[in-house]
Amino acid sequence: MDYLSNNRPASGLNVMEIGCGWCLTGIFCARSLNATVTGVDIDPEVFPFLDLHAGINRVTVSKRVSGFNGVSINDLKSVDILIGSDICFWDSMVLPLKLIINRALRAGVKLILMADPGREPFGSLCDQFLHRKCADQIDWQTVRPRKIHGRILKIESNNR
Repeated sequence: MDYLSNNRPASGLNVMEIGCGWCLTGIFCARSLNATVTGVDIDPEVFPFLDLHAGINRVTVSKRVSGFNGVSINDLKSVDILIGSDICFWDSMVLPLKLIINRALRAGVKLILMADPGREPFGSLCDQFLHRKCADQIDWQTVRPRKIHGRILKIESNNR
């Protein structure tokens, strides 16, 4: 959210948050960027919390129960921005995330942003795209509400 606040994309875009959990970043996009948002998570038990937070923020978020492998190129064709945060915490998640990012690239997604506090599996995911010279890895730090450091994998359509 902090990165998007400081690097604002255009308003009114279609955003998909994968591994969304409570979809807080997606809700931020709906409220601050007037985005149409779809939250995708494999666990339907998170959606009541998503609905609660969306209601508090007076926005609507579409929900979809799916794992990363269940999101197809056709699902991504209408997406402008694909986001995910804190979703690459096991080695076994690197390949499914690499594959969904590749599908997003083939579908024409304009901006892909994946954020992580800096775990090793996320570093491996970043390396997959940095090696191809189609991405940037950004070290990011917030100071409010407290000092937090992390990394962002950023892939823009003009980097392809």
